[in-house]
Amino acid sequence: MIEKACIARLAIFASVGSSTIEQFDEQISICRDIFAKKTYDYGTAWRVLRPQAVTDQLFIKARRIQTISRAQQRMVNEDERTEYIGIVNYAIIGLIQLKLKDDNHLELTPEEALTLYNREVADIRQLLLAKNHDYGEAWRDMRVSSFADLILMKLMRIKQIEDNAGHTLISEGIDAGYRDIVNYAVFALIKLNEKK
Repeated sequence: MIEKACIARLAIFASVGSSTIEQFDEQISICRDIFAKKTYDYGTAWRVLRPQAVTDQLFIKARRIQTISRAQQRMVNEDERTEYIGIVNYAIIGLIQLKLKDDNHLELTPEEALTLYNREVADIRQLLLAKNHDYGEAWRDMRVSSFADLILMKLMRIKQIEDNAGHTLISEGIDAGYRDIVNYAVFALIKLNEKK
């Protein structure tokens, strides 16, 4: 049974364009580097955030991307790339926070924080492989502007689940929403990078 599961995973990987996983890894590496540097500078101050605050921070970043794409002039010198990187990192922080919700230990070492980050990335990467296989890389035909809209829709769903104290009747939970948000943001980063 385990051998069949491994073979199935290898088949999924083989069917997904190797450039997609390479591009995913490249963009995640950039996000991880920023996360590591900010952890060095600020520690893990984000540990005080409740899940709702993480969701709201993600919401602000996604709304800013929409505003940037419509605006003729910017008042702050940060572009869409910067915001998508922030979305990746905050969504991963959200996933870590969900797992550590009963842990009152607020300060993590940079190594501990990076280990937790990498675990979440490994799960998100597996999700990418599975969904990309099933959807046939449909994201490549999407407009970059649609990713911010999809992220906002996911966040509205997450807010509703949070307002319902985490209970759902049929839908996936908050963690699944955060993972999808990371993948949407990475897809946007890949497409923005290809535009250069």
